[in-house]
Amino acid sequence: MPRGKTASSLDLPLPATFPLAGNRSKRDCIVDAIRHAISTGLLPAQGDLPSSRTLAERWQVSRGTVEAAFDQLHSEGYVTRTHGSGTRVSAIVPDSFLPPPSSAGGGRGPAEKTADAVQDARLPAASPDSPVRAGVPFVARLAAPELLQQSPWQKHSTEAAKGESAADAGSTPLRGLESLRQQIVAYLGAFRGLSCRPEDIFITSGIRYAIDAVARVVLTPGSKAAIEDPGYPGARRIVELAGASTIDVPVDEHGMRVAELEQHPDVSLVYITPAHQSPLGVSLSIDRRETLLDWAHAHRAWIIEDDYDGEFSFQSAPLPALKSQDRHQRVIYCSSFNKTVHAGLRVGFMVIPAALQPRVLALWQTIGSPVSATVQRALASFMASGDFASHLRRSRQAYQQRRDVVLRELDRHAREHITVTGSHAGFHFVLWLNWLKDGMDEQAIVTQAAAAGIELQPLASLCRNVSFGPAFIVGYSALSLAQARFFGRELGSILRAHADLAAC
Repeated sequence: MPRGKTASSLDLPLPATFPLAGNRSKRDCIVDAIRHAISTGLLPAQGDLPSSRTLAERWQVSRGTVEAAFDQLHSEGYVTRTHGSGTRVSAIVPDSFLPPPSSAGGGRGPAEKTADAVQDARLPAASPDSPVRAGVPFVARLAAPELLQQSPWQKHSTEAAKGESAADAGSTPLRGLESLRQQIVAYLGAFRGLSCRPEDIFITSGIRYAIDAVARVVLTPGSKAAIEDPGYPGARRIVELAGASTIDVPVDEHGMRVAELEQHPDVSLVYITPAHQSPLGVSLSIDRRETLLDWAHAHRAWIIEDDYDGEFSFQSAPLPALKSQDRHQRVIYCSSFNKTVHAGLRVGFMVIPAALQPRVLALWQTIGSPVSATVQRALASFMASGDFASHLRRSRQAYQQRRDVVLRELDRHAREHITVTGSHAGFHFVLWLNWLKDGMDEQAIVTQAAAAGIELQPLASLCRNVSFGPAFIVGYSALSLAQARFFGRELGSILRAHADLAAC
């Protein structure tokens, strides 16, 4: 094809996997087909893609499915999208974006790398074979990659790399670079009401790494840990790998029912998400915070505070971190820049009480520092310059806009059939189905939504012993506004149709 000529829809082969897609969605098949067309030159650099309407008609899929594929390709750097000008192949497609040739060794493609980059996402995908990632409605519960302005971040990264000597590369302090820990201390004081010292900070590669480290130093085979129900399955698995058994503590509209811990005086560790509970989205009430802290002090137990999206409160200033009220030093505070900056950054941190620090240092001496000094230096510079605070403000506004668009479409099309909770903050909310009775199966809705390119996760999949009415977890943070609008409308229409059918 001559350079610059627009490929027709007939030039792009129909994805062969469509008839027997198995566990792969049609959107993924479209993404693969267009990636292949770009890498082989069928779609040249700066060439226009066929319109989403044209491809949808050619491939007999919904236009929204094609739009979702285009948005993912845009987030990965393959294409650019300009309002009024359509979708175009990027002028320069980096080699790292091109799929490697298949080999007996099992080469890993971009989609697999993206899946690795977001494995610290707070909620699991609808199925183990469908990882949480940007652009997938409504499991897109992670920091939106396109919100990180590349020019400032690249500047800080380049300066960090230039300033690193060979001696620096081999002598990263076990706790992490002092410059980054100082910036984190200032950030926590300003944004989370938490006062601590640089020596209390330990740099990690994310919250799961932090949970694993704490589990290793405070749990022993046969010990017990309390986990929220419903809650984050990753924390449960990590605790069990440490040889501990888990106690399920129910969550209601005020957060974990901490009074029930009195029935378990032998619990050594409590894992909790107090700011925006995962998945219900509620905040732990003030009185329960005090009760939990007093209980931990009386029983010499430790608390992991997972503050996974505490920065993103849309209606009012969020409550200070639980750690800020910790008079007896029983709380290990964990957070992650993977949630605030980019899922692929792989940098998090813990605030460790002084009594635990020797044990954590001993562990770090064994396994080594988990984050490169160059990345830490770049992040410290990013924070010190004010670019990080600007990014947080921009992200908060973008996530609120996306949430509002989804809520508006759901309200417009299914208002009388649904109730929404937990929408005041974070990356997701809970969508309750008013017409279904407790115990009724939501699978028919899940199946129809999947046919429209929507992945839904029932709340029941995150419950252990508790039972709630039929509901779904709706993630919106890593959707474009166009996706939020289109798929919000699609989901609202699906819900209304099912509710009307049930009423007949």
